[in-house]
Amino acid sequence: MKISAVRVIAMSDPVPKENRHRTDLGTKVKSDSVIIVIETDDGLTGMGAALGNPLVIKAIVEHELAPEIIGENPMFCERIFEKLYNGSRATPALATGWQQPDPSRRRGIIMEAIAGIDIAVWDVRAKALGVPVYQALGASRDQVRTYGSGGWAPGDEAEAELGGYAAKGFTAVKMRVVGRDGFSIENTVRRVRAARRGIGPDVELMIDAHGCLDSSTAIRLAKAVEEYDIAWFEEPVSPDDHAGQAAVRRATTIPIASGEREFTRHDFLSLMQHEAIDVAQPDIARAGGFTEIRRIAALTSAAQIRLAPHAWGSGLLFAASIHVAMAAANCHILEVSQGHMPMIWDLFEEPYDLRPDGTLHAPTAPGLGFTLREDALERFKYIEGPEYEW
Repeated sequence: MKISAVRVIAMSDPVPKENRHRTDLGTKVKSDSVIIVIETDDGLTGMGAALGNPLVIKAIVEHELAPEIIGENPMFCERIFEKLYNGSRATPALATGWQQPDPSRRRGIIMEAIAGIDIAVWDVRAKALGVPVYQALGASRDQVRTYGSGGWAPGDEAEAELGGYAAKGFTAVKMRVVGRDGFSIENTVRRVRAARRGIGPDVELMIDAHGCLDSSTAIRLAKAVEEYDIAWFEEPVSPDDHAGQAAVRRATTIPIASGEREFTRHDFLSLMQHEAIDVAQPDIARAGGFTEIRRIAALTSAAQIRLAPHAWGSGLLFAASIHVAMAAANCHILEVSQGHMPMIWDLFEEPYDLRPDGTLHAPTAPGLGFTLREDALERFKYIEGPEYEW
């Protein structure tokens, strides 16, 4: 079996005006995604997905990455990843046993394109084996606990918003540090207090700063909300400031979670060396696909750091994240978006097996286990322009 073609499909999911609101990221007007399709000479196809600007991803894949893997056997997933990561040095890298990465491929949008290809390779590989991807990876479980992720409501409205997530059956929920009323420590404390009222004492509550705070402000905020039994404080500072995140971790009893904007196991190793993390949150579309994310799972498990995959963007990325959660032994919970994101919920023919008790059960079909709806490519046709406005 050999890879015969690689195709890229750009997609968009516009946000209706009534569902738009401003956060620390800006006002989201649409969600973009990319589907990467790998075709083989024996008729098997695989689907992956990538983050990043769709037209840039398309150019990277079609003009730089795809030519390097045409003719490769998708069963050699490690080889394909190393070939894409090392670029022109792939042959000596594989021969000597140490990586010699192409400078442009270590991080950023090219790594996001590599991750999308890797997801598609594993989809093909699992289909060839006749098993779901998580079983091809080596299964740890066939169901996982989930948490409802959202929490933008201002002030005391957070009580009903987060309480509504708990009413759906989630035993853990996450809210943003910056709500629709803007950021101040007082605003966030009020919203956290309201959220705790809404969910009661037995549902876990996490807070997410999206890396928008400096370390001193993050420390002040952490101390101000400790009394509300916070399960983790996510991305308190910029992902470029591992030392600052370590300072926050030392200053609070709240566990620190991060990783959605880190690339490859090398970034996670840095987090560990700085003693800056309690919960690792790799995003499969950024960290390097299945091949690299299972290395991250092994690395973090050696330090007793739990895994909680970041799962956002599109149905394909959520589907891939389900398989990560089922395979990684140190995964304890999976994110389920509560935002307005039809491209997660309306992309496939098959529904996700999300139960009333807040557990998500693994798909049973080979590969990723989902098929695109017939109208998906037309419904989510690409729209030019930025995802956020200010």
